[in-house]
Amino acid sequence: MIELGKNMVKHCAGLPLAIVVLGGILATKKNSLIEWQKISDNVKSSLKRGKNQGPEDVLALSYDDLPPYLRPCFLYLSHFPEDYMIDVDRLIQLWVAEGIVSSKEEERDGGEIVEDVAESYLTELVERCMIQLRERNEAASEIRVTSKVKTIQMHDLMRDLCLSKAKQENFVFIVDGSNASSLSMIRKVRRVSVQVSFFIQCIKSPSIRSLLFFNQFFPEEALEKSLPLEVLNYVKKYYDDCCNPLFWILLILVGSTRYLKIRGFWRYMFNNFKLLRVLNYDKRRSYCFWLGWDLPSDIGNLIHLRFLSLKDHEFFLRKLPSSLGNLRCLQTLDLRVNFPEIHVPNVIWRMEQLRHLYLPSDCESSTKLNLGTLRKLLTLVNFNTKNCYLKDLINMTNLRELEINLPFNIENFKVSGENPPIIGSKYLHSLFIIDRAGESIDPTHLAHLLSNCTSICKLSIAADISKLPESHYSSHLAYIRLRWCKFEEDPMPTLEKLPNLRILEFEYTLGGKEMFCSAQGFPKLESLIFDQLGKLEDWKVDKGAMPSLQRLEITYCKRLKMLPEGLRFITTLKELKIESMLKAFKDKLEEGGEDFYKVQHVPSITFQNCG
Repeated sequence: MIELGKNMVKHCAGLPLAIVVLGGILATKKNSLIEWQKISDNVKSSLKRGKNQGPEDVLALSYDDLPPYLRPCFLYLSHFPEDYMIDVDRLIQLWVAEGIVSSKEEERDGGEIVEDVAESYLTELVERCMIQLRERNEAASEIRVTSKVKTIQMHDLMRDLCLSKAKQENFVFIVDGSNASSLSMIRKVRRVSVQVSFFIQCIKSPSIRSLLFFNQFFPEEALEKSLPLEVLNYVKKYYDDCCNPLFWILLILVGSTRYLKIRGFWRYMFNNFKLLRVLNYDKRRSYCFWLGWDLPSDIGNLIHLRFLSLKDHEFFLRKLPSSLGNLRCLQTLDLRVNFPEIHVPNVIWRMEQLRHLYLPSDCESSTKLNLGTLRKLLTLVNFNTKNCYLKDLINMTNLRELEINLPFNIENFKVSGENPPIIGSKYLHSLFIIDRAGESIDPTHLAHLLSNCTSICKLSIAADISKLPESHYSSHLAYIRLRWCKFEEDPMPTLEKLPNLRILEFEYTLGGKEMFCSAQGFPKLESLIFDQLGKLEDWKVDKGAMPSLQRLEITYCKRLKMLPEGLRFITTLKELKIESMLKAFKDKLEEGGEDFYKVQHVPSITFQNCG
């Protein structure tokens, strides 16, 4: 089998990707000589079919070897532009919305759900080396809380294969720089990926199911053609002259023309593509998409819509239409528009099929949403007690990920005595608490919240909190990230008692001058990060503390005098990274320095921007 493998590698002509992909194909086999011989024969026969064929044909074999259920998953990647970083959660939601991945039955008590099936399919594509990993959740060197992939990317050659196969299958129509200027009419297509701006009226297919935008859908040349060039040039020339009355008159003319054009594009979509399942505006560049004055109420015509994302986009009118309530088939709704204090009508409760809900980060005070009917919800982002009802969380029995955007206040809370449960899901594994408006969370309310989250393995708090609860933590907690906290007491004595904590991160945290890790504390901690702990001066570690630590990172803790003596007893430590620290701190740790004996057993020590 070794010789057979060597012969197959020769056919890859030294192309690393072809070798890796070939290895991915062989890895799916059961190491039987018959199966490997069959792959070898396929490689040889493929290369003999044409004069100009080469190692790229090995890549084509990877597609031919895919089982039927993986082929549409792979072809769907053709939607995304070149070098695009694909968010895995979003990709899975798109697969599910389009019915590319489905599960015949979702059991009520912990059975496999369709998102789990989709994630297993993605894992298979990764193992076959057909997509490249770019980022994992909770990445910390080689240490992982889970193996869940966060972002992926396609190699250029593999993307070329994907585009070629998608074109052969008429899987998706892609509007890009090669055809946008020549488009006059697009008919009989089910999916369209728009990667440059063009006239949406070119699409004449009433059966279209999927429409993904990766660029501004309003072409600027449409505006230029609708107004005299002199007007546009005058507006551009006097853009900074706020006292020029003619400028303001012409600016209003340009703005109203743009508004009418964009609104016309919206209404064309909402009234002509009534079978749409997916409508996504993806932010590809650093700027946001200005999508017009408002979201027309005609969006209520898209009653078959399963996926709608308006993330990072802007509307001038800070109010969403109540016709959104007609979209009762929605599974994913992303309303994280890039505009403060937008009003969301109380219609989301009608969308009982919702599985992933992303609310705006800042709703108007008049917004009050009933969400208790959303029993299928898996993801809820930007929940707060100002715009939502706390009691609704008890009905979300399938919730897996909850992000609370403060304020978070518990009604009828008793300082002593029993309080009613507020979390109804036993599957909740991730809890995020974020402060975006100068709010703080009452430590007693936080303690009660954590006591309800009995299954979480991931906790992230980015808020002004003075003290961590001493108990009420899930025994499953493996990852904790603390940001912007202002601890009045050392949090280590509380955190070191968590039996399964593996990753602990402090960022931009203010607290006391001292931290202490006692013997037998942090029994399974593998990664520890101190990033900008502004007041930390002295850190002590007892012998026997952190016996599993593998990675330590200290960044911009300018007041920290030295590393603790106890580090020399941590024989598992493999990586030490020191960044943006004082030169004196660095000199002590380098070979020959007075503290080098504390870290001389560490295989990898790196210094960056110290001096």
